Amino acid sequence: MKKTLFVLFLVILTVLVGFSCAKKDASKSFQNIVFYANITAIEPILEEFEQKTGIPVEYHRISATDFYATVMNEYEAGLHLADVIQAPIAVLELLTNEGILLPYVSAAAIDFPDWAKREKEGIYKFAIEYVSVIFNKDFIDFEDIPKEYQDLADPKWKNKIVMPNPTIHPTTISWLVALKEHVFENDESQWEKFIRGLAANNPLFVDSFTPTSAVIISGEKPIGISMPKYIITNAPNSLDWANIEPILGSLRGIGISANAPNPDGARQFIDFWLSDDVGRFLANEVGEYVLVPDVFPPLEGMDTANIIPIVELSDEEINRWGSFFKDVFGV
Repeated sequence: MKKTLFVLFLVILTVLVGFSCAKKDASKSFQNIVFYANITAIEPILEEFEQKTGIPVEYHRISATDFYATVMNEYEAGLHLADVIQAPIAVLELLTNEGILLPYVSAAAIDFPDWAKREKEGIYKFAIEYVSVIFNKDFIDFEDIPKEYQDLADPKWKNKIVMPNPTIHPTTISWLVALKEHVFENDESQWEKFIRGLAANNPLFVDSFTPTSAVIISGEKPIGISMPKYIITNAPNSLDWANIEPILGSLRGIGISANAPNPDGARQFIDFWLSDDVGRFLANEVGEYVLVPDVFPPLEGMDTANIIPIVELSDEEINRWGSFFKDVFGV
């Protein structure tokens, strides 16, 4: 009998200890911030936030192509995993329409331009994801680089270009369409001639902008439609950029999930992210074109560059233009 009672005592003690540990683990998990984003090279920012607040950040990078579907699938399944969401504005607007972002007013954004603050929708615009032509200077002489976007259709670049897949990558689709207005002055025939010339050069397609830099650095394709920020995030390297104006890009935004497991921590994180110090880090170390006044990436000409945020296309427009590019590029 005593032996039976002793065994029962051990079982109860084990259960209680396990329950206590589970509570501690759950409490620790609750104190984390889960951050969904499509921006790279930000680990030092997350580490600094943890040092200042004691709140760890669990960072999940999701490509722009998969972002909306990922968040919506979790939301519809009743899973609310993300506390803070950073994505292209078009994605955040779709999430706002679904009631997934929480309205929030951050004092850290007081000096941001008025058009960047959409507190009632739960969106803060903080940077422009600018796109241009980058190249490997070990393979291409500076005097030979494109002087205008139309030069990418020159047959001399056949089999030498890398770019994100223009049939499925939303930012690339939006960028190519925006060229029609801002570069070709809505001349449909000249714009389409350029697109077909680019297609004739048989560019290599990758899933997003991120892989383009490795392809160019390796020399596999010495030039590409990419992001000049990779010159900074991959330093030291053989990359340079063709400063072709206007420079077009998609607005980056950030917001709090309406069902954030850690809403207090999420608000602290947003305030931190929108601060001048983080803006300067994003510009100087990540190469982002931020909306903090008088802060620019350390690339020649960026302080005077004509940067234009492009109009974000709807889902229907993305699908329509993606189909058009699929026909043109023969994918």
